[in-house]
Amino acid sequence: MSYPTTATVSPGNGVGAVAPNTAYSGVFIPEIWAGKIVEKFYDATVLAAISNTDYEGEIKNKGDKVNIRTKPTITISDYVADQTLDVERPSSDLETLLIDKGKYFNTILDDVMEVQSDLNQLSMWADDASEQMKIVIDTDVLAYIPGQIPIAANGNQGDSCGRISGNIDLGITATPRAVLPADVIDLVVDMGQVLDEQNIPESGRWLVIPAWMAAMIKKSELRDASLVGDGTSMLRNGRLGMIDRFTVYLSNLLPLSGVETSVMAGHSVGLTFASQLTKVETLRGESYFGTYLRGLQVYGRSVIDPTAITVAIATKG
Repeated sequence: MSYPTTATVSPGNGVGAVAPNTAYSGVFIPEIWAGKIVEKFYDATVLAAISNTDYEGEIKNKGDKVNIRTKPTITISDYVADQTLDVERPSSDLETLLIDKGKYFNTILDDVMEVQSDLNQLSMWADDASEQMKIVIDTDVLAYIPGQIPIAANGNQGDSCGRISGNIDLGITATPRAVLPADVIDLVVDMGQVLDEQNIPESGRWLVIPAWMAAMIKKSELRDASLVGDGTSMLRNGRLGMIDRFTVYLSNLLPLSGVETSVMAGHSVGLTFASQLTKVETLRGESYFGTYLRGLQVYGRSVIDPTAITVAIATKG
């Protein structure tokens, strides 16, 4: 607020009168702040739907690493009468879940601002920080997944996917799979085949796609409600639901490189996530008259079964 620095003098004869100060020409008109905050929209997060937290309880109070034992593969051999049996000593590979990632926020609300505000600033900031934390961690995990799926023949990522078929082209960097409205469903079915050939369970599968691909699906033949067994078409309700045994999620946080998007599908057994510490606290400032609001989340993520996740490098054709 501005205060007048020059007095206003108005002698009766008008001689030597000083022009009215700007304070009397609008500066002191009271301002009104709206009590309702403009709604803020956040990127949808999918981590909770595509991962498992099976090992979270084991690291809460016991350390920053979990060694996860996997089932060994037993060899089946031919048998003929009177032969000497070969002896196998099965051993299981170890997968390690490291709690080696951390994100934090740290804010301060000055006492003067708190007194003069008609809003609960700290509560509003805490709500926003919670959403921003989910977005940042989702982005980190989605960017991490493709690097954990080997690009190899007869694998789950690349231009020669399929453990059995070995001829499914899911695209690679610099040579992505171009997706058109007419064949967008083909990509979904191909990713399903890759998982089928790895004997991944049909129930519990997920698919994460970008917005442009979701729009193509809504324009495809699946907009006919009868084809998806739904009472209302996708164009009517905007819901993608399930396609080829996948529960479909739309995310704007998928890794993007130029025009190439990493489209992911899989089962929650493939990706594990664990948070060891989630803490939000308030405390008085030492060097300021104010209240700190800060938060910390320490977590780890690991692709413990690469065969349960498939990645396509796609571009809008």
